[in-house]
Amino acid sequence: MFRNLMSRLFDQESPSSQLQGTDAEVAIAALLVRVARADDHYTAQEEARIDQILARRRGLDLNEAAEHRAAAEMIEGEAPDTVRFTRQIKDRIPLDDRSGVLAAMWEITYADGERSADEESLVRLVAGLLGINDRDSALIRQRVLTDLGIAEG
Repeated sequence: MFRNLMSRLFDQESPSSQLQGTDAEVAIAALLVRVARADDHYTAQEEARIDQILARRRGLDLNEAAEHRAAAEMIEGEAPDTVRFTRQIKDRIPLDDRSGVLAAMWEITYADGERSADEESLVRLVAGLLGINDRDSALIRQRVLTDLGIAEG
C-alpha cells in the first residue's frame, strides 16, 4: 500500500488524477503527521488525535485509523518538502475537503495541549498552499479552538 500510494501521489505522468478513499485519507494523514512532528515532539496525544480524526472523517474504527496513521508516518518520512508534498495533495483532493483538512491540522496543532510556533507556522504555510486564504484559516482555527475548549491566549 505504501509504495503504491507514493508512486500514485508523485506520479508525474498523471499529476491531476484524484486521490480517492484510503489513498486520500492516508495522504492527508501524512500531512497531519508532518504537523505533529514539526516541533520535534510527536506525542502519544497527537497520535491518538490523528487516529480520532481519521476515524471521524471516514467512519473507521480506531484500529483501522491507527493502521492508516502508521502508513501515513512512513509516507511523511519519505515525502518531499512540504511545499511539493502539499501541492500534490491539493491537486488531488476536492476543494470542498480542504477546509476540513485544515481544521484537522489545527486540531493536531493543539492536541498535546501545548502551543508550538513551529506547528502553527507550518499550518499557516499549508493553508496557503491548499488555497485557503488567511482570513478563512483564522476562522477555521478559531472554530477548532472553541470546539476544543481552548481559550485564545
